[in-house]
Amino acid sequence: MTGGGDGPGRFPLRLRRTPVPWERQRPTWQEARPGLIQDALERAQTRPAGNWYVVGATRDLPPDRPPDRPLGRTVAGTEVVLWRDAAGALRAGPGACPHLGAPLKDGRVRCGVLICHWHGLALNGGSFAGWEPFPAYDDGVLLWTRLDDAGGEEPLDRPVVPERPDLSGAVSAVYTGFGRCEPEDVIANRLDPWHGAWFHPYSFADLTVLDPAVGGHGGGADGNGADGNGADGGGFAVEVSFKIAGRAVVPVRAVFLAPGPRTIVMRITEGEGRGSVVETHATPLTPQGWTRPRTAVVEAVVAASGRRGFSLARAAAPLTRPLIRAAAARLWRDDLAYAERRWALRSTGRLPG
Repeated sequence: MTGGGDGPGRFPLRLRRTPVPWERQRPTWQEARPGLIQDALERAQTRPAGNWYVVGATRDLPPDRPPDRPLGRTVAGTEVVLWRDAAGALRAGPGACPHLGAPLKDGRVRCGVLICHWHGLALNGGSFAGWEPFPAYDDGVLLWTRLDDAGGEEPLDRPVVPERPDLSGAVSAVYTGFGRCEPEDVIANRLDPWHGAWFHPYSFADLTVLDPAVGGHGGGADGNGADGNGADGGGFAVEVSFKIAGRAVVPVRAVFLAPGPRTIVMRITEGEGRGSVVETHATPLTPQGWTRPRTAVVEAVVAASGRRGFSLARAAAPLTRPLIRAAAARLWRDDLAYAERRWALRSTGRLPG
């Protein structure tokens, strides 16, 4: 593949000369070795997350116009409530009121203070009557909270946020879906890039995994030493064409990396949108080992381009965000079925490999 798709004089679309019917694609099952995928998964699970979990999108609680309702989430069996204080800072804590256990997610926020709707108890984000706040972090795209009891790791002051394009020149959108599986099943799905053109023929074509090596540890921008080819960071580099319509495609080179045990990042390293990322975060909703686990998939797309016309895409972001979320939802409709199937087989000892 030739690079440089970001140049202002290059048109990103290509026409596939001889599209290959779905059933005549080159089989990838021999390359998608179960042991290789498992090794990549185990390597991801050894990376620290510092007990941080993604709980939603920044747009759920925008700092410039905080809603008067808090945001309620359940993470690893723990009720969590989040809101903005008077200065716009993100606050988080247990979701049960310390008075009689009312759900604080149903309360109201007034002047940065969370007020319980049962008896009016007010919380300003500090400790109160046994109610202890959770650390919270807003990275500009996603909201995080730290749950030390659930994570059981050495805490980190901040979550491991993957390198992204400058948000001031990018378009971002966040999709959330839910599946009956565990986070590792979601991550395993993303560490199998070979399934793309077979399982998602409506979105991908001509997919080739360039370097399936699972390599050592490093200190790159993702915290795993990736050099753009995937191997050094324990990831996978691919060439793939995104389908637009008919024979029109956008070919790119991308790398899939796992900077943490519940995160997969796909970064475009060559072609149109170079530097753009798709972050997939798997947040457990049920406690570890639960017999009927549920996991939230929170996927952030941060798209950027050096093309002059991309300013129009930024201006039209309110219209393009729903389209990005719809595309992600279509992919995850299939991929969550994949992850749920993997969990069903794994939990009964029937997973091949």
